[in-house]
Amino acid sequence: MTALRLDDLRHHSDILRLRSGKSLTVRFLEPADAEALQAYFRALTTGSRYNRFLGAMSELPHNLLADFIHVGEGDRFSVIATVAIDGHETIVGEARYAFGPDKDSFEFGLSIDDRWQGQGVGAALMRNLECRAAAFGATRLFGDTLRSNTAMIALARKSGFDFTSNPDDWKLVRFEKHSGLAPKEIPCASWRLAAEQISLHAAV
Repeated sequence: MTALRLDDLRHHSDILRLRSGKSLTVRFLEPADAEALQAYFRALTTGSRYNRFLGAMSELPHNLLADFIHVGEGDRFSVIATVAIDGHETIVGEARYAFGPDKDSFEFGLSIDDRWQGQGVGAALMRNLECRAAAFGATRLFGDTLRSNTAMIALARKSGFDFTSNPDDWKLVRFEKHSGLAPKEIPCASWRLAAEQISLHAAV
């Protein structure tokens, strides 16, 4: 459904600006990122990993790591948020999202490096995910998090999401947002262009 070839994914990167003025790059994961992604998860605090995976985990199991780096399979995608530190690209956040069977829904989860929380990385990544969802016509964005995950709940609330109970697990809360952006209204330039290309492709 994405109308994007996997070998073209590296062209879909976004340069965002944090409150500090520092540049944040959001791009699709590639197989070459496997080691850096694993190091990122290992460096998260125990609580942050627990919140991200809804349970105890010290690192990504091999099969889950493979799922993360092979983006696009089954309409599931993984992105990383990176900054340049001493000339090196450093992962400071990540997100994984999927389109539902009806192609109208967009489910996602994310994490931010503990050292970078409170600096606008989560808000910037959240806005970028909304652009990606809108580019393919998804109008319902949602995710689930633990009721104790106050940081994620605060981020979702600040980003305009509403909250409901998870229908399958009382320990989780669902955050949900409806959006009906037209391609020309998408605020991210790269995904506005992608939406226009997708619209043209669908019309042919």
